[in-house]
This record gives sequence, C-alpha cells and structure tokens, in this order.
Amino acid sequence: MAPGDTINGARLFMARCNQCHTISAGGMHKAGPNLHGVVGRQAGTQPFYFYSQAHTNQNVVWTEENLSKYLENPKTFVPGTKKSFPGLKNPQDRKDVIAFLKQTH
Repeated sequence: MAPGDTINGARLFMARCNQCHTISAGGMHKAGPNLHGVVGRQAGTQPFYFYSQAHTNQNVVWTEENLSKYLENPKTFVPGTKKSFPGLKNPQDRKDVIAFLKQTH
C-alpha cells in the first residue's frame, strides 16, 4: 500500500469529517471533538467536549493503527459510540486521512 497522501487526506477530511469535526489548533468542537493533534492522544480526553460513556471508558491511544480501525468502522471499534459515521472502507483513504491528521501536530 502507498504511503498516506496528505492532499487526498485533506480532501477526504473536508468531504467526510468536516461536518462534525474541526482541525485547527484551539478550534471549537462541533458534533464531534476538535481533532487537532489527535494522533498519539488518549481517546476521550479533549477538554470541553462531552464524550459518550463508550469513549470515556475506552483505554485507547489514537495510534495510526487504532485510528485506522476506528475509521473503518467506529461502532465496531467503540461499541456504544454515539458517532453515526459509517466509516471509510478503503484502506488507502484511511491512510490518507491519518496522514492529514498527523500533520496537525
């Protein structure tokens, strides 16, 4: 599989994620939390966002591997999540979005 493409990742983020998430440093939360610096962060810990119990009870760090599993099928990775996103089924799309998210550190 090719390495993550940040340009395609940005395009996918704007098309599939931006409705519920912001990405800028200090950005506001929407229906979902701000994702600035999400790679490497403990799940369910973004200040001033009210996570579902399913997320706060998860003992997960958002590694690239965990993000890929989550983005593929959020309801399988975090049973009981309130997230309605159906997932990104294409592995390269997930890799591209993660590459884009990584550059926000």
